[in-house]
Parts: sequence; C-alpha cells; structure tokens
Amino acid sequence: MSGDRKATGAAGRTLAEDVLKRISDPALFVQDAYIDGTWAEADDGRRRTVIDAATDKPLGSIPNMGAAETARAIEAAERAFEGWRTMTAWARGDILNRWGDLMGRHKDDLAAIMVLEQGKPLDEAKGEIDYARSFLHWFAEEGKRQYGEMIPSHLQGSRLQVTRQPIGVTAAITPWNFPSAMITRKAAAALAAGCPMIVRPADETPFSATVLAKLAEEAGVPKGVFQIVTGDPEPIGAALMDAKAVRAISFTGSTRVGKLLTEQAAGTVKKVSMELGGHAPFLVFDDADLDRAVDGAVKAKMATTGQDCLAVNRILVQQGLYEEFCKRFADAIGSMKVGSGFEDGVELGPLMNASAVEKCVAHVQDAKAKGGRILTGGGRHEAGALFFQPTVIADLTTDMAIWKEETFGPVAPVMAFDTEAEAVRLANDTDYGLAAYCYTEGLNRAHRVSEALDYGMVAVNTPKMTGPPIPFGGVKESGLGREGSRHGLDEYSEIKYVCFGGVAD
Repeated sequence: MSGDRKATGAAGRTLAEDVLKRISDPALFVQDAYIDGTWAEADDGRRRTVIDAATDKPLGSIPNMGAAETARAIEAAERAFEGWRTMTAWARGDILNRWGDLMGRHKDDLAAIMVLEQGKPLDEAKGEIDYARSFLHWFAEEGKRQYGEMIPSHLQGSRLQVTRQPIGVTAAITPWNFPSAMITRKAAAALAAGCPMIVRPADETPFSATVLAKLAEEAGVPKGVFQIVTGDPEPIGAALMDAKAVRAISFTGSTRVGKLLTEQAAGTVKKVSMELGGHAPFLVFDDADLDRAVDGAVKAKMATTGQDCLAVNRILVQQGLYEEFCKRFADAIGSMKVGSGFEDGVELGPLMNASAVEKCVAHVQDAKAKGGRILTGGGRHEAGALFFQPTVIADLTTDMAIWKEETFGPVAPVMAFDTEAEAVRLANDTDYGLAAYCYTEGLNRAHRVSEALDYGMVAVNTPKMTGPPIPFGGVKESGLGREGSRHGLDEYSEIKYVCFGGVAD
C-alpha cells in the first residue's frame, strides 16, 4: 500500500493505535462528513482509508461521497443563507471568535492530527494551527468593517448609495499541504461576509477538516453554514460547479486543475478565486548579508518539506557570493534532520505520496545529466518510502526540468548570475507569479527589483511574508483574487448600487 493515500474500503471505522496515543481527546478524530448539521455517511456506505505517510499504516477512514450528498449540502446551504446573511456582522464575529478560541484550546490535538495524516513536524503543525485560527479572529473583526459609500450625485434630486452584500452559497476545494489554514482562510472570509461555505478537503487530510467542523458546531455555527463533504473529487467537484446556487468557488491546488475549474465555472458565471502553482525565485545580490540570505533560503525552501506553493524553487546568486553561498547553504541543508514529525528535532517529514518522491528523483537525475553538481543529498531517504534526502544542486541551467517545473519537495537548485537585469529576467522566466524573494542591502535596488519582479507577493530580506493582514495571491498562471486582508471579503461579496430619486421632493 506504500504511497497509496486513498484506498477505497468497505464501510466501517478503525482507529489506529497511533491516534489514541497522540490525541488526548479521541472524539476530535471525526471519521464522518458534516452535512446540514449532521455527521453523515456516504449513501452507499463506501469509505476511503486514510494512510499515515510516515509509517504507511492506516489511520482510519472517511465517507466516499459523491454528487447526491453534495447536492444535499448545497440545498442545506441555500436554506441557511438567509438566516446567516441577516445576522449582524457582530453576531457572526462572535461565533468566529469562539471557533478560533476553541482551536487554540485544542491546539495540541489538532496539530497531532495534522502530523498523523500530513506528516509535517509537530512544531510546524502547531504553527499552522495558530496561523489557521488567526484568520477566524481576523475576519471576525474585518466583517464589521465592510463599508459602503455615498457617491456625490450627478442626478439632481437623487442620492447614490453603494453597499456590499454576500454573494450567496460558496464552496472551497482545499489542499493537503496546509489542511487547516487553507480551510479557515477561505471559510472565515466567506462566513464573515455572510455566506455559507461547503468544503471538499483533500483525500489525504480529511481529519484536519472534520475536526474544524466539530469545533465550528461547538462554537455555534448554524447548521448548513459550514459543511464538509468528503470523497470522490470528480462528482463532488462537478456537482459544485454545475449548481447555480453556488455563486463562488475558491480553490488552492495545481494550475492544471485550476484551469479546469475556471472553465467549468463559466457555465454558471461563478466568481472564482484561485491560488495555484508557485515556482518562486530567490535572488541574492553581492551586497546581501550572506548569513541572513542562507538562513532565509533554508527556511523559504524547506518549510513543509518543500511542499509549499511559496517554497523557493530557483535560487539565483550573484557571482561574487555564489560559491560561498552554495557551500554554506549545502552545509545547512545537509544537516537537517529527517523523520517522523513526532520525533524530537525533526525538521523534514515525509512527502505526501509516491509520485512526489518520483518527481524529486526525476528532477535530480535530469539535473545531474545536464551538468548539475549535487552538493548534498540527491536520493531517497532511509527513513521510509515517502522520504527524500534534503538536496542542493549547484549550477542550475535553463534547460533542466527543475527550471521549468515546480518540484514540490526538498530539492534546491542554485544558479549564478552577473547583473541585476539578468537576475530579474531569469526570475520572471516562468508562467507562474505567486511569490518571489530578494536579498540585498541596497534600498534603491530593493525597490527596483521588487517592482520589476512579476509576482503577486515579494519578500525582501525575509523568508516570512504571510499572515491575516496581507492580500495573499498571485499573477499570471498562479491564480486569481486575493485571500486574507480586507480584500479577502471581496471574493465573497458583490457591489450593489442603489439610486434614490426624489429625495429633494
């Protein structure tokens, strides 16, 4: 079963010993979907087995639902919409704040669930829980500030008013690499705006979603306002995309799937927000603080074992620092501890599936064949079938596969450049445009380069850029729309203009 994260099994529940050992409250490990305020099975009783990537052992199972169950969730959301939208923003905010508080109270258990099904190190998982709950608290307050405007009238005797109103039923399709945060970043904005949301979580990480539904229920989210539908992605996705009642769809995942969903959304003219592929460049100029740049590159590349849309995929270093950077960077990467996320000191966990490991193998082999120098790592890791050695490849060239494709693993290629103009040209040589990083001590260069980089987000002299106040999103084939910040509410609301005539009568 190695690498098979979604085997389909018969009805029934098992609970792995590791779950009982790691979670203080086993009731939080929910093995059902959540539809219309009820914990639900698939109509035909089928379930999917969920596997622990680190041990290759079953954790439990989840309902394998399809179109019929999705249709019921949509109907429930339609019924819930009117009551939720007419609730005051303060009342909705109180519920969101309680939800976030409950996540904080159960942080250790939520993080343990994430490590079991996703594999990331425990401290990193705890950090994600804090990050995820921060969106609930942020949008609990931001929903109160969804201001309208009065327009000075060009029509004698009329007043012109603009407001924002909730768009309606919304849906989210979320990934496995940030199984809690990608749900709350979307759901908190939708619910704060007055919209119900249906979530289809990744097959690999359903329990991080179902526990959120359990806590939402406890926080007082009304039935039908937040729902989790697990199972077959094609019929669930088709039912969501075909339904006229679903007015907005948010997706985080591959560019290929994002394009398909965008095409399907056209049939009912849904609003779409998409966070797609990354392929981030990391630029280091000769005037950079080398220690800071090396530390930043390690953190920006290896978070979530490189399985992050913000992860660095092409490191470009100016000639004056190139060899020293490569040496220090390889030393730092080579010393990272790999293993189960529950082991003390582990920095890198397993990859999500066998195909992810194979892609790392293919990229390394292709780079070696085309002149790349393997400075550390370069192969599978002895920790298990889904582990890969943290790897640094020097002398990256533009004809290598890793130059064109996002690796989504712990493989870091490095290339030398001569001039600022060359660095910017190389960094922009991609169809993607989510995030970029730049290290320089020159203020003017920092301004020039950050403006020239064709990316939705740029971090200068830091590997950390995310959080609730910032508008997260990309340009080009990295997506549409923004999540977080005050702009995050825009994805789930519509502008309404009203002209009041006769006001001077």
